[in-house]
Amino acid sequence: MSRKLNRREFVAAAGLTGIAGLAGCSGNGGGDGTEGEETTAGEETTASEETTAGEETTEGDGGGDTESRLSWHAGGTGGTYFPLSNEFKSVVEDNTDYTLQVQSTGASVENVGSLARGDADFALIQNDVASFAANGEGIDAFEGNAVENLRGVATLYPETITIVTLAGTGIEQPSDLEGATINTGDLGSGTQVNAVQILEALGIEDYSEQNTGFSQASDQLKNGDIDAAFVVGGWPVGAIEELAATEDVVVVPIEGENRQAVKDAADFYADDEIPSGTYGLDEPAPTVSVQAMIATNAEQPEETVQEVTSAIFDNTDQLTIKTDFISRDTAQDGMSIDLHPGAQAYFDS
Repeated sequence: MSRKLNRREFVAAAGLTGIAGLAGCSGNGGGDGTEGEETTAGEETTASEETTAGEETTEGDGGGDTESRLSWHAGGTGGTYFPLSNEFKSVVEDNTDYTLQVQSTGASVENVGSLARGDADFALIQNDVASFAANGEGIDAFEGNAVENLRGVATLYPETITIVTLAGTGIEQPSDLEGATINTGDLGSGTQVNAVQILEALGIEDYSEQNTGFSQASDQLKNGDIDAAFVVGGWPVGAIEELAATEDVVVVPIEGENRQAVKDAADFYADDEIPSGTYGLDEPAPTVSVQAMIATNAEQPEETVQEVTSAIFDNTDQLTIKTDFISRDTAQDGMSIDLHPGAQAYFDS
């Protein structure tokens, strides 16, 4: 089915997912909506199902004082959020009395809803989605429905927008995406938000859309079910690395006038580049990026947020993922929402 995907259509589709749970959130963490039907998007299960099934939570999460157990929502297992969150889990548990329960989710937009409802204590989200949510703009689901209890903790690293395809598709430039079948990411995810916005900025109006997480999109490319996929995450993204191990991966460049058109569409996009050698690329691939960040809600105690923030940024030497970017000195670069007092206390100390 080939069609032009506009924002209204996106919201109608996203309403089937956890984004619907944002309705009625007014900054008090309230809202009794259940998790959305994330299973309709493919590989992800809902938060309530996840905890029961235990398939996506990390080992050793059970037991312990419930007051010291914190829920940390990440992203799909094929991206960067999930493994990085598990490194944060190890650092926090080694340096505090808290236990982190890391959960795989549909990422940014779903995680905003979980924070707003109090289903998550901390989460990784994109700075653009955070801004949309806090200001009640940008995405129709947030229009007039600002998530007033959303708070920032720290920014982490650039999240590269990667349009990935295979050599056999013949897609080499953005214009080649016209008429293609494109996986724009999980319904309601930050990846889909970026994909829809970027395709519009690039003038791509006629395409067939698929919606799954990174890992399933990789399988779809290998099977010829899609022509291209959007992946948002700090390079190298595991799912693309695995794909490149068996396939001739092509990254569609966003450069020149195309890059400027994307940056003109939203001021949170910045120039970025995937280095040569990554994913087997012979040349660097110019593109754009947003920023990954840790978020929480206003209801979290100041002491809790300060301790978790301190554990992470005082022990960055214990991390192995995105170590070139994650530091105390840069942790407020690109912060797009109000900082939680606990985080403020740490960075002011």
